[in-house]
Amino acid sequence: MKIKKDRGKYLYYLIAIGCLILFLLILLSSIIDLGEKLRRISIYLEIGFYVLVVLLIYFVIINPILIIVRSPSLSIVTTMDKKDSRAIAIYKKVAKNITKNNELPQEQALLLTNYKKNEELLFNLNYVFDKTVKKQLNSIILSNAKVVMISTAICQNARIDMLTVFAINLKMIKQLVQKCGFRPSMKNLSKLTINVFSTALIAEGLENLNLDDIVPKSAMNVIGDIPMLGKVLESITQGAANALLTIRIGCVCRRFLFTDGSVITQEDIRRQAYKETLKLLPIVMAETVSFFPKRIVKFFSKAKTNNVEEVLEGAK
Repeated sequence: MKIKKDRGKYLYYLIAIGCLILFLLILLSSIIDLGEKLRRISIYLEIGFYVLVVLLIYFVIINPILIIVRSPSLSIVTTMDKKDSRAIAIYKKVAKNITKNNELPQEQALLLTNYKKNEELLFNLNYVFDKTVKKQLNSIILSNAKVVMISTAICQNARIDMLTVFAINLKMIKQLVQKCGFRPSMKNLSKLTINVFSTALIAEGLENLNLDDIVPKSAMNVIGDIPMLGKVLESITQGAANALLTIRIGCVCRRFLFTDGSVITQEDIRRQAYKETLKLLPIVMAETVSFFPKRIVKFFSKAKTNNVEEVLEGAK
């Protein structure tokens, strides 16, 4: 039984590594293609571009991966063994990371720095997680989902959408890990890597989204009467879909962080992640609307009011 579990774990490792290699190959192909175009203008421009790309790859991809992998792995739901010096050292490192990466109230910071017994530290960690850290995780997920929605709605290039979604989701996981002070198990990190890569591929495919496939013909007739409205709605729909997938990855990552070592099933994690995603998406949508010019929003609202009766009659 244990051998089968180990095989399953290593299978996730191999798939995750394969996804990273494939992503890097896609990225390299795009870089070389753009570099060749810049060479026609100036060889120095091409060299400068490659230097900039190397720096970006390090800070946007390699550095976040290193931060995640180097973080300690543990389950916050487990108990501390007095004789397990390694476990005690990990909990102390987690407490140090949380104090460093979170704006904690003074009394909570003291709980993680001034304690008499090791058992007391575990109790204090659970208290700080419930009172402060868990709430901060939601704000991280929401802020990154808004960035994904805005960037993919504005950008009209499928390959750039893919790279953007991958980078932002990776940054989000890094931020969640830093806030918690520890990372999920390597098996669950592999699953997250596969999810992030899949989401990036979906983001690239969403660029070909057509409103004709999802909006009734009667509504399309109304949209067609308003200049550029169809294109704007397509972009917003693409952004919302990418934001939805980003929220789901964030929720799954958070679940992994707090369920490693417990008896929760994979199906429970997926189901709870979908529920939380559907709760958070309307918040992202509402807050993102404020980014767009008020005149455009007002224009669309006015157009909707003038034509709503016509759409309803056509739907009948």
